[in-house]
Amino acid sequence: MKTTKPIAITLGDPAGIGPEIIVKAFRDAPDATRGCFVAGDVATVRAACAALASPGQLAWPVALLDSASEAVDVPPRCVPVLQVVEPPPVIAVGIVSALAGKVAGDCVVWAARAALHGDIAAIVTAPLHKESLAAAGFPYPGHTELLQAESAAYLGRPVSKVPVRMMLATDELRTVLVSIHMSLRNAIDAVTFEGVLQTLRITHSALGAALGHAPRIGVAGLNPHAGEGGLFGSEEQHIIAPAIAAARAEGIDAHGPYAPDTVFMRARGKPGRKGEFDVVVAMYHDQGLIPVKYLGVDKGVNVTLGLPLVRTSPDHGTAFDIAGTGRADASSLIEALRMARTLAGVGRDKAAVTSV
Repeated sequence: MKTTKPIAITLGDPAGIGPEIIVKAFRDAPDATRGCFVAGDVATVRAACAALASPGQLAWPVALLDSASEAVDVPPRCVPVLQVVEPPPVIAVGIVSALAGKVAGDCVVWAARAALHGDIAAIVTAPLHKESLAAAGFPYPGHTELLQAESAAYLGRPVSKVPVRMMLATDELRTVLVSIHMSLRNAIDAVTFEGVLQTLRITHSALGAALGHAPRIGVAGLNPHAGEGGLFGSEEQHIIAPAIAAARAEGIDAHGPYAPDTVFMRARGKPGRKGEFDVVVAMYHDQGLIPVKYLGVDKGVNVTLGLPLVRTSPDHGTAFDIAGTGRADASSLIEALRMARTLAGVGRDKAAVTSV
């Protein structure tokens, strides 16, 4: 299966580094951005192009699209943009604002609906600022929950019936989270038999389709030393281990629970040597994300599993502290674009995809 449909890159928060890294990706990685376009605001992208131009040089040009389908025929050495939001007034860089949050959120909503209707092959989301998104009135803590809600509405299901999980991936390590954006206290309560089993099912299905084989899943415990036989907590005995057993009964290659301070090292792959596991299922946000980000935040890619669409994103935020300075690194966005192309089968045979 191949597709020639374009990939949409959502603008992200216009007050952050999103517009800058998008322009850098088109400028520096033509292989990754071929057939892609920006779902956003033309003036914001033009301003980013101008800010990145060297003294005495012309700004990188912007190609204004009339439809998403035109992106596949855009010549190289320009940034194709489809205006999908009402043109905003000038937005101050590096400052939280409801206006910036509305632009960022509206771009994601447009892209989600385009993907769900089959108009685009995938979505790559530049970073948005959760505080700005909330100030704009979006009742979601981030991209994942917004895309989940849009998918549920499209499918005519309750949001709870569209379970999603976050996977963070680098060349060395992949991890999938049982819970995503919630307080640590609530995240501990979210470690339930059903939640862990559902995470294992989603991981097995989604990653198996990408790898071309059933993934070897290592499961982290919740407590130090995975509970040490109940001395440091009983969640491993009463919740996590039974969920793993249930998953294995369904044919899922899951193992654990293992001590959280060593399972990621066991799963880490290196050149010429695969890790013991293809992916680690972590019990909460920071448990899973810290080891992946430590290994290389510039190469990390966030993938949302369980959606009826392909969505990836860079592994960093809006970086308001350096927005507008030209110092932002586009490497993670470029990796997210390459991952989206692979997952969506853009320009290649999906059956041959084995490198995710």
